[in-house]
Amino acid sequence: MTRLLACLLCAFSVAFAATAAEGDVQPAEGLKPMAFLAGHCWKGDFPDQKQNDEHCFQWIYAGKALRDTHTVHASGRPDYVGETLYYWDSGSKRVEYVYIENLGGISRGTMESMPGALVFPATQYVADGKSMTYRVRWTLINDSSYEAWSETLVKDAWVTMFKVTMKRTS
Repeated sequence: MTRLLACLLCAFSVAFAATAAEGDVQPAEGLKPMAFLAGHCWKGDFPDQKQNDEHCFQWIYAGKALRDTHTVHASGRPDYVGETLYYWDSGSKRVEYVYIENLGGISRGTMESMPGALVFPATQYVADGKSMTYRVRWTLINDSSYEAWSETLVKDAWVTMFKVTMKRTS
């Protein structure tokens, strides 16, 4: 318990320091469409109202990458936690990411900026030797909220996993 508290305090102080400096960062050109996320946490309730999702974003490496720490809280269960690093790949001339989570799963993919939306094309989530194809779209609602829509490929058809309205909390 003491270790958890120390870890949370450390994370808070790092997040606070990063937030204070967010305005000074000049992000890599390809990451600029994601700038509205940086320095803020965004939280939303799943449709079942039994769990919520929180993403906290901060620039790292002087804007060369954007870190997204992600936690799903559900009553009576340990938190599902992951981290995504978004970065501009100068060779492929696109934003790419790597996602790693506490259950051992990973994903690698790309992000495309569209008018009013960030689009994450189909990619693979791999855990325990099994894979799932999924895609995501974050649609801006206003300056303090966006809709996160995730779909998975089931037998040649896209099926919605969830739609969550994420609201800025900081």
